[in-house]
Order: sequence, then structure tokens, then C-alpha cells
Amino acid sequence: MSGRGKAIAIGVVLGVLGAATAAYFMNDSKAKEKKGGGRGPAAVPVSVAPAMQQSVPVRLEAFGNVEAFSTVSVKARVDGQIVALNFKEGQEIKKGDVLFRIDARPFEAALKQAEANALRDAAARDQAQSQERRYNELLEKNFISKEAYAQIATNAQTAQATARASQAALENAKLNVEYCTIISPLDGYVGKVLLQVGNLVKANDVTPLVVINQVRPIYVNFAVPEQSLTSLRTYMATGPLPVEVSPSGETSALAQGQLIFVDNAVDPSTGTIKLRAQFDNKNIALWPGQFVNVRVRLFDQADAILIPARSVQTGPNGQYVYVVKEDKTAELRKVTVERSEGEQVVVKGLAKDEQVVTRGALRLAPGVRVEIRAAAEAAS
Repeated sequence: MSGRGKAIAIGVVLGVLGAATAAYFMNDSKAKEKKGGGRGPAAVPVSVAPAMQQSVPVRLEAFGNVEAFSTVSVKARVDGQIVALNFKEGQEIKKGDVLFRIDARPFEAALKQAEANALRDAAARDQAQSQERRYNELLEKNFISKEAYAQIATNAQTAQATARASQAALENAKLNVEYCTIISPLDGYVGKVLLQVGNLVKANDVTPLVVINQVRPIYVNFAVPEQSLTSLRTYMATGPLPVEVSPSGETSALAQGQLIFVDNAVDPSTGTIKLRAQFDNKNIALWPGQFVNVRVRLFDQADAILIPARSVQTGPNGQYVYVVKEDKTAELRKVTVERSEGEQVVVKGLAKDEQVVTRGALRLAPGVRVEIRAAAEAAS
């Protein structure tokens, strides 16, 4: 056989083998499809949560700042040198506690001098009054002229005025001695000491000695949009509105108080109205300058439907959730989210106890079969 004939024979054999192999794989694929065609796609594992129906408070939320109930800048009322400091920075103090002592020796010496002057002028007053009485008797008997008596009476009045001036100077000297001991005017916490022992102070200087903040009770200032003003005033007319605060980034309540102040005008630059709430702050949970989340409770909404916030999806047509029906298939349900309550949201469009998908929703489509599993399994 020639070389050309051998090549043709080999080509025919390879063609026959290829056709047989292709026919085998096609028949095997059809057999597998026929064998598994009755089961359909596997169920999607998901975790679910029931839609709960309960009473939920309707609240206004805002971002607030804590302010001390009272702030006092302690200053000296006399000039002198600080000789004693009776507290530690940041310490809690009570009204009447001694804070500073100023060198009182110059004022004590001035007090002694004022006492001596008061005694001298009191004696001169008594002498002048006695003389005025004697001259009055002589005037009644016509032993002296009215002009002579008038001079004596004037001297008595002058002595009396001098004695009163000396008494006033004495009282002022006593006050200066008292001012050398600086006491706390209220209960609160002291800040950083701005002038230490040994420094000279001036009366009513610009720089205070220390600043005291009263934190029981305490204020929280915040603002809400002007659109909330009407409902706010409506519910305030029924009684004080409760207010709760929580640390920034948290939802658990830190303290509870009530709304006490609504500003008399809306801020035109921001379109908000300023509010103030007061808290007892007995456990010192709030501190001046702290930023907190504020929630003003307006009323309680009965029969509200709550679901986990993570179950709500957003699509081209708005927000929706997947509901697991009784036949274990997924149904896409459009919902309206009214507001959030921590990790849950209040929605419309669901009924009580309907099962909503919380994990595994990304693999779902309407009508897809689901398999309810634990949250950890669904997440995996």
C-alpha cells in the first residue's frame, strides 16, 4: 500500500473513534439530566424572624450637648497673697467648703484700727449729744441764745454722722477679713486651679482662681427641625415630655429626664428650634461638655409592626423584604419603613407573625424554595 493510502486509512479510523466518543458523552449527559431532572434546584438556606406587633413609643431624635446646671468662676474680692489651697483639682465639693485662704494680716490690722476709730467717734458722739441736751435745757430757761444752741446741735449731729461713718468703715474692715477666706457658693466639681499658693491676686481679676460646675441637676441642650415644632407643642400641652439620652454611637439609655424649655424663636439660619432637658443626674452619668443622643418621647403607637432592620432590602422600586410562605417559598413584599427603633424598624405592609428573611436574602428571588436554618448556618 502506498503512503497516501495509509494516511487515508488512518484518517478514517480516527474519525470513527471520535464520532463514537462524542456519541458516548452525549448519551451519558442525557442520562444524567434525565436522572436528576425531577429534583429541581436546591433550597436556599436562610434565617428568619417573626414580625412582632406591640406598642412602640414615637420619639424625636437629635444630637445634644450636656451643660452644667450652674457655673461659677471663683475670684478674689480683696488683694493679697494666696497662703492656703484646701482642695484637689477635680474634687467634688459642698457649698460652704473653704477653697482658698488669702493672707489676712493686713486686713486684721485695718480691722483693729477701724474698731479704735469707731470707739473714738462713738465717745465723741455721746459727748456731743450730752452737751446738746444741757444746752437745750439752758435754751428753755433763756440762759443762752438760739444761735449758740444751734451751733451745739450742729456739732452733735456732726459727731453722730462721724460715728456712723466709723461704724460703716468697721463693717467694711470685717468684710475684708471674711473675704480672705474664699468658700464655695454651691455644690459641684472644681476644675483646674489657675493660681497656686504663693501667687498674688487682685480683687475681681479677669482670670478666676478656679471654675466650679454644678452637675446635680444638669442640662442637655439640643435642637430639632422646625417641622417638629407643632407636634412638640401639642404633646407638651398634655404634660411634661420624657427625654432620655444615650452615649454617642450607642442606643442604651444613659439617663432620663424631662423637657423644660423651648426657645421662643426658630433659628432662621438652620431652620431648627432649640430645646433644653433637665436631668437629676444623681449617679453622675452625664458630664458637662459631653455629646449625647437625645430622644424626646411624644406618645405611644399601639399595634406597631417591628422587624429586624437587616431584613429590609432596597431595590429600584423601593424597600422590600422577603417573606417565607407556608409552602417554604420566598415572596417579595414591598414595605414602608416609618422609623427605626434601635436594631429594629417600624414598617407598614406586613402582618403579625409573618416570617421575614434576615440572612440569605441576596440569593433569593420570588418563588424560590427556602430552608430555614440557624443564623450562623445561613451566614456561612
